Amino acid sequence: MSSLTGTFNPVMNRRSVIAGVAGLGATSILAGCSDSASEGGSGASDGAAFKIGAIGPLTGAAASYGNSVCNGVELGCKDFSTDEFPLTSKAEDDVADGEKSVNAFNSLADWGMQALVGPTTTGASIAVAEVANSDPKVFMMTPSASSPDVTANKTCVFQACFNDPNQGENAAVKLAEMFPDEKFVVFYNSGDPYSAGIRDAFVAKAAELKLEVVDEESFKDDSQTSFTNQLTKAKDAGATMIFAPIYYTPASVLLTNANEMGYEVKMMGCDGMDGILGVEGFDTSLAEGLFLMTPFSADEEKNADFVNAYKAAYDEVPDQFAADAYDAVHAIVMAMQEAGLAIDADPAEIAEKLPAAVTSIKVEGLTGTLTWNDKGEVEKDPMVYVIQDGKYVAA
Repeated sequence: MSSLTGTFNPVMNRRSVIAGVAGLGATSILAGCSDSASEGGSGASDGAAFKIGAIGPLTGAAASYGNSVCNGVELGCKDFSTDEFPLTSKAEDDVADGEKSVNAFNSLADWGMQALVGPTTTGASIAVAEVANSDPKVFMMTPSASSPDVTANKTCVFQACFNDPNQGENAAVKLAEMFPDEKFVVFYNSGDPYSAGIRDAFVAKAAELKLEVVDEESFKDDSQTSFTNQLTKAKDAGATMIFAPIYYTPASVLLTNANEMGYEVKMMGCDGMDGILGVEGFDTSLAEGLFLMTPFSADEEKNADFVNAYKAAYDEVPDQFAADAYDAVHAIVMAMQEAGLAIDADPAEIAEKLPAAVTSIKVEGLTGTLTWNDKGEVEKDPMVYVIQDGKYVAA
């Protein structure tokens, strides 16, 4: 696959704009996507800019993820704008609901959206992908919905994140390399497609690699306030390491319960666990030594410009959801140039021509070197970090 060359230099442009943004301070920049809809960009008017829509839960239980995504899109539109290709963005709140997400998509289409970065959650993305892939089509790249069903049999729907089978298989490979002699228990949410999908792929690959899985423990959303019973079973089975493809809130409960019962056990999670250090009321010292498979670390020096600009704009540290969304904007801008499309191109023409362009570019992004296959799936190297002294350190 070829790297994009030509007049647009995303790295130089990103650095120069970030320096300016960081110097302005948070009070001079839009405060993020806290409203039901917000717009940002490079100062160009809507009529003279390429329009990128963003959808996510900006309110409700999953608001942390949605705001990260929409902030990443907004900052990406600022950083990758040029005089020749100005960008503007608009975000809509879907409260992680499929029907509301389709309504948000329609609102953005009425606004004139030419490409979509989103939705954020899997169920909403599956619903919107069906609409985006129907005539008239709209190009869609979700930064965070990892189910294979999002892109399956769609010509103009792509992912910027690993899909669930990919994460599960990569996790098994990494654990076989790092901890071949541990005895594993798998904790997963059987009612969550993300968690269950990673679990399925992990268990299959673990068997192939001859990892010793001595126990599996499942739960559902309404029972994630205590894991003492499941941990007792895992301990009795002799498990010395937990693999938990779950989100950071139940993960914080899992670590707290293990500590309370004196169960000394290693643990690794996936990208949904990114953010555990920010869980309200959680003793973050319990996360020391926790392994995470995530494509982005705000503590790595190479990401400092982005992190500083994000902090200045939104007064918080970016997570991998923001980084994936930022990379998605990067990819769309590069693909637009690769396809020879102008900023006033019709959304249907973009949906027709951009997929081939995306599969021929290589994005040097915050979350690694990104390429895409013809199924809309991203291909990039998995990374494992361990939390040490409250920071993500490459394992």
